[in-house]
Amino acid sequence: MRLAIERSLARAGYVVNTASDGVEGLRAVRETTPDLVLLDMMLPKLSGVEVLRALKQDVATKDVPVIVLTGLSERNKEKLLHEGASAYMEKSDMLLENNAATLIDAIVRVIGKASAAKA
Repeated sequence: MRLAIERSLARAGYVVNTASDGVEGLRAVRETTPDLVLLDMMLPKLSGVEVLRALKQDVATKDVPVIVLTGLSERNKEKLLHEGASAYMEKSDMLLENNAATLIDAIVRVIGKASAAKA
């Protein structure tokens, strides 16, 4: 799924960096301070919730918006938003066959702009 999202966002003109686990993802965000983080909740080494908490507690990354991607039920939505997520998306809601339109719409809502290539 990570590769499909990466390809869809790259096709839409976004610069995409990925990480294979929570530790690597946290390190990458701290090193690059991206415009947005797409955060899966089911990660090896550090869970998505642990990464979210660490990002929101760090002065350098607390303002980076985070869209949570999860296969878990919506009952976790309020908890994750309370933890600092900017938006919440169930993986089943993303229509990757449709150029990830649902995800891209959420990205534009959260960061307030389309990709640099489209701007």
